[in-house]
Amino acid sequence: MKTSDRAIAMIKHDEGVRVKPYRCPALIWTVGVGHVIDQTHIRVPMEERKNLPLPPGWDRTLSMDEVNAILAKDLENFERGVLRLAPNLAGHQSRFDACVSFSFNVGLGNFQRSTIRMKIQREEWDAAADAFLMWTKAGGKELPGLVRRRKGERALFLSTAPPLPAH
Repeated sequence: MKTSDRAIAMIKHDEGVRVKPYRCPALIWTVGVGHVIDQTHIRVPMEERKNLPLPPGWDRTLSMDEVNAILAKDLENFERGVLRLAPNLAGHQSRFDACVSFSFNVGLGNFQRSTIRMKIQREEWDAAADAFLMWTKAGGKELPGLVRRRKGERALFLSTAPPLPAH
């Protein structure tokens, strides 16, 4: 399955789109739609990250075509991971899309350990939808942006509207 255009638009809105590299809140060099430029930087202790240089070749402005190509490649990983971890999402575009958006934000490891996935595995669809709302905090504080994102993902998960064409 592929992420629908509707979900891609939602992810871009929630993550933001940046054509120039920047340091995310975790001080990791990022570009495009939440793309970590160098995955090895994730393993660097937080206090050392501010000294990490921008990887070579990234000190430039990306075109939207480049941003979209990087996002498409990143999404492939999450699409495969979501279906591997929750195979009964196959054929349920809106549920799949919501889980790809969620995993893109929190990582596949967190999706794997989530109540969302456990409820999906039991086909407790309404309970799975409600479980999205458990993921609204960062650093122990509820963040309005995460509340909005999770409500949007929950609504998408419950949606039975025909999806937009897969991208």
